[in-house]
Amino acid sequence: MANIKSAIKRVEVNQKKRTNNVSQLSAMRTEIKRVEQLVEANDTDNAKAAYQTASKHIDKAAQKGIIHKNAANRQKARLAKKVNA
Repeated sequence: MANIKSAIKRVEVNQKKRTNNVSQLSAMRTEIKRVEQLVEANDTDNAKAAYQTASKHIDKAAQKGIIHKNAANRQKARLAKKVNA
């Protein structure tokens, strides 16, 4: 464990940020899985609505630096392709 006061604070801040990032990443993945399940069930109306919320979660994650912006765009494109197919 760190001895210096600033290093102790960095450890605490990093843990809080990591906890927040993990929860947002988990929420994003849950939304993506929800869209994929609705697509498999051929529920197009609900799948399109779920895609909108998943897209918001993906954009938020990219905006906050949790995932890379290109990865976010790739995930959204793949989901849109599944929904439209």
